[in-house]
Amino acid sequence: MAKAKYTIQKDGYYRTKIWNGTYNPDGSKKRVYLSSKKSSADLERKVNELKKKVRDGLAVQNTDMSFLEYARFWKNIYKSIREANTIAMYENVIEKHFISLEGIPLRDIRKIHFQQIINDASDKPRTCQQIALTFRQIIRSAMQDKYLPATAYADICSNIDIPRYIAKEKRPLFPEEVAAIKKADFSPKERCFVYLLYGCGLRRGEALAQTNLTVNLKKREITVSQAVAFKNNNPYLKGTKNGKKRVLPIPGYLIEYLKEYMPTINGPYLFTKQNGNLMTKSSFDKMWASILRKLNYAAGGTDDLKVIYGLTAHVFRHNYCTSLCYQIPAISIKKIAYLLGDTEKMVLEVYNHVMEEKENPEQVVNEAVSL
Repeated sequence: MAKAKYTIQKDGYYRTKIWNGTYNPDGSKKRVYLSSKKSSADLERKVNELKKKVRDGLAVQNTDMSFLEYARFWKNIYKSIREANTIAMYENVIEKHFISLEGIPLRDIRKIHFQQIINDASDKPRTCQQIALTFRQIIRSAMQDKYLPATAYADICSNIDIPRYIAKEKRPLFPEEVAAIKKADFSPKERCFVYLLYGCGLRRGEALAQTNLTVNLKKREITVSQAVAFKNNNPYLKGTKNGKKRVLPIPGYLIEYLKEYMPTINGPYLFTKQNGNLMTKSSFDKMWASILRKLNYAAGGTDDLKVIYGLTAHVFRHNYCTSLCYQIPAISIKKIAYLLGDTEKMVLEVYNHVMEEKENPEQVVNEAVSL
């Protein structure tokens, strides 16, 4: 006869202590007592059931936290070092859209709650995208923290009906805008900024972060390793969007202009306030408004007649990428993605229409399989 695995205690119970799949605040495994008054075999059955739950990711720790409380905890702990704009987006979603879930325990959150907050914002497709992104991240985090079972994401987040968001079509510069760049009566700082956007495809923050050490006139290169971002009005330095450094060639006209401009700057940064400090958000906005006004004048517009409109710093970046795509195969998609500090997938998705315009299937087929 097989020996009983567990010994009966003085109180008449079979009892053992086992890990329940969660952890104590100090990181040690949390163990709980299981007991049975029936038999050692009955206790072994209970132990095996709990072990299976742990293996399957179904064991969770008890919490009285509400979904809204956990969402705030998640933002403050796990997202605290993100960019200010990203944190602001999370806060807006939590405080404006998740507020309707106030009082619902985290353990009781269901698919219907997710769908309802999407439905409540269905007239704002972009907001619905942000709600879905935030909600799904919170559910995944709660699973990792063992507040929700491993099946929670599939149970709660699958097959949610989200309004389709159609992003505004990205555009390059119009011919009249390119012509205006050459004629505009820019200040030296404004011209340097516009030339950097146009000739190197930099993001706004990447251009503002350039220094006399990142620009190598001798090698005709510019290094992009950081960017300026703004928290409220105050500037701060952060890494590039993909976290990687890249080195870009500088066009000849920009080389010549930088040779004149760089000796005049006050401090290491190419773009500063008069005191040599990094530009604040308000000082940048003032500079950009002046750039647009001067471009408008150069294109034949007036204060009352806007010829230049809808022009942002990012349009220059799209113009840079579009112009490079028209040079394929002299340059590869991989190299274009590197110069942009983005992915090949992005280049293909956003600029595939440019490459299709270049294609001549009839000519290619005739040349490829000619006899």
